[in-house]
Amino acid sequence: MDWSLNRTKMGVIAGCLNLFCILIGSSSPVFSAPIVIEPTAAPPKTGKQFATVWRIHGEVSAVNRITNNERKLREGDPVYVGERVRAAPLAEAALKTEDAGVVAIRPSTEFIAERFAATGKPSDNFTLRLVTGSLRVISGWIAHTNRSGHSVVTPTANIGIRGTDHEPYVLSKELATSTSNPEGTYDKVNRGGTTMQVGENKLDIDAGRVGFVRAATKKRALMTLLLPVLLDKVPNFYVPGKFDAELDLYSQTADKDSLQELEKKRKASSAAPVVECAPDSIAEAWLKQLDTAIAKHDASSIIAMFSSDAAIRATVRSEDGTMTSVDIRRDEFVQSTIAAMKGLENYKQRRVWTKAKQVYNDDTCDRISLKSVVIEQGLQSGKPYRFESLEEYVIELRDGKWISVSAETTQQ
Repeated sequence: MDWSLNRTKMGVIAGCLNLFCILIGSSSPVFSAPIVIEPTAAPPKTGKQFATVWRIHGEVSAVNRITNNERKLREGDPVYVGERVRAAPLAEAALKTEDAGVVAIRPSTEFIAERFAATGKPSDNFTLRLVTGSLRVISGWIAHTNRSGHSVVTPTANIGIRGTDHEPYVLSKELATSTSNPEGTYDKVNRGGTTMQVGENKLDIDAGRVGFVRAATKKRALMTLLLPVLLDKVPNFYVPGKFDAELDLYSQTADKDSLQELEKKRKASSAAPVVECAPDSIAEAWLKQLDTAIAKHDASSIIAMFSSDAAIRATVRSEDGTMTSVDIRRDEFVQSTIAAMKGLENYKQRRVWTKAKQVYNDDTCDRISLKSVVIEQGLQSGKPYRFESLEEYVIELRDGKWISVSAETTQQ
């Protein structure tokens, strides 16, 4: 099917869904060739706040792994679970985690907070994947409430903690060559202790020591060469960061301060009324707000219901019965919404059914996935339409307001 850029052919999409297919069919955004959806692994969890930028120098960015949208971080910005955080050469940052700890990012470092929960309960957890480069991690209350649930994962080792200020380092092949050190994972402990683990083999690292695990290669057959070992001295690539003077002071009282914050968290939770999460009611209220905004031709209200990094996709059936998918960029979504509301007349719709559930299986109620089948009709740019479609959204509670972070529509 030829998805060229003229209005007539783009209008084929307008036989698909309540919002997105009307929007696409009402303007002429520039699309590349059609995107055919292939089966993929479940997308990473994103949206739950992991930390806040405390200090920053140079260019540090966070990339949404679902949409690939990148944002430059500034002091006070949130950092979310599942985002890929990257620091440019010479750039650094210090993030305060939600459990009153700190993650300091060194130059040319890349990491992902894969799992994080800081609700003040024994189930709180912290899993950070260090892809390359170095971090300084000052643990918060999770190190006390769920020590086994606090870890840093690297390409060659898992690092657990024991109430800790430590600096894991994934030394790349290039930097290993330039510094005359072996490639692999290092961990320097400033306070407390860590445990490096490779398979069933564990190595405890005390304050003032550095542990090391070599990078695995196809040529290396002896497993003994891949076991964690203690080094005799601190490698020369460990140098103080721009914010280390502040971090040294923070670390001195980190255990005491984080436990005080934990106590405040628990008192606030016990004092707050228990509110049962009702995904179906939340979903129905959100959809009603969306449908009302469309019926009123209120483009600004529609746009405000979607996050700036929302992943939006429309899947339609072509004349030969095959399904084709199109991803919609944020700027295209905004332009199309404004154009669609100008050309929409006699709009009517009926939702056949709606189902919703929490995304995370914990006590939080801040991220909900929903599905809804809708039948609708009206006039778009003077042309009548009627169609049935399946809408799928993920909505997230941000600053007291539910907004969509992903949306997909499929023609039925």
